[in-house]
Amino acid sequence: MLQRRKFLQLSSLGLGAFSFSGFTKDKTATRKPIVISTWDAGIAANAAAWKVLGKGGRALDAVEQGVMVTEASQNCCVGLGANPDRDGFVTLDSCIMDENANCGSVAFLERIKHPVSVARRVMEKTPHVMLVGSGAQQFAVEEGFTLEPQKLSDDAKKSYEQWLKKSEYKPMINIENTNKKQTAFVPTKFDNGEWNHDTIGMVAMDAAGNLSGSCTTSGMGFKMRGRLGDSPIIGAGLFVDNEVGAATATGQGEDVIRICGSHLVVELMRQGLSPENACKKAVERIIKIKGAKAKEIQVGFIAINKQGEYGGYCIQKGFNFAVCYADDKNFMVDGKYII
Repeated sequence: MLQRRKFLQLSSLGLGAFSFSGFTKDKTATRKPIVISTWDAGIAANAAAWKVLGKGGRALDAVEQGVMVTEASQNCCVGLGANPDRDGFVTLDSCIMDENANCGSVAFLERIKHPVSVARRVMEKTPHVMLVGSGAQQFAVEEGFTLEPQKLSDDAKKSYEQWLKKSEYKPMINIENTNKKQTAFVPTKFDNGEWNHDTIGMVAMDAAGNLSGSCTTSGMGFKMRGRLGDSPIIGAGLFVDNEVGAATATGQGEDVIRICGSHLVVELMRQGLSPENACKKAVERIIKIKGAKAKEIQVGFIAINKQGEYGGYCIQKGFNFAVCYADDKNFMVDGKYII
């Protein structure tokens, strides 16, 4: 009887170990490789990233190849086909970060089709982290990138012309001199509940368990000339810590910068929070700062941790993200929200 009791005890311990070896505390299956990215454009981006991850490739290569798909699409959200600034010029921002904390970034870059690839060259070929403006463009050309024609896509041109009709656009100096309050452009919420967005952020873990991330954007549509958001800023729009996890952000960049949003999410995961709860805490911090004005903006975070768990959270309904961890597993998730 004693031997039978010991056998049952050992069997129950073994069963418990087996039951939880593939699942995390919140019952989310541990998965690697895995890639997640913001918004519905993430489906196509994930598919490109999975071509790398599914063959045992490096997460860094996956997150570059993934967002390049979005950069190449001629639309009003990301890349050279995107909405311009209020002076009619398209400027692009991007960053990338690998498992060794190597990172590169470009900002206020014009006429280059794939800023994420330029950001990677900055990371790998220079002693710097960020290059901006004409210097970033000069570096890109020296690295063999082609200068694209400086013209708006058809969709962006229509959007810009419509914006000019409705806006009370005046040169900044006139606003300063007359002390008139400048009306900021904020993301637009459409009738279907979705938000106008201009960023794709992607984080991935490869089969070796290493993490990387990328983020690329055309910035806020009709922004002031020279405006820079969170997307190319390491620690704001993107952060990777290979011991803990990776996170990226989308939405109104100014408010992501205020809290060093992606870095905050990773640090919260370091403290033991799940990716979803870490994203939620970061969103709550922005809402606390903004107060009643939080309902006028949208910010969303997504993250994965070292165990392959993923999650996201946003301020308002309408944010979603794409998840891929197998050839036949590439799907959308509606982000949970507070307001």
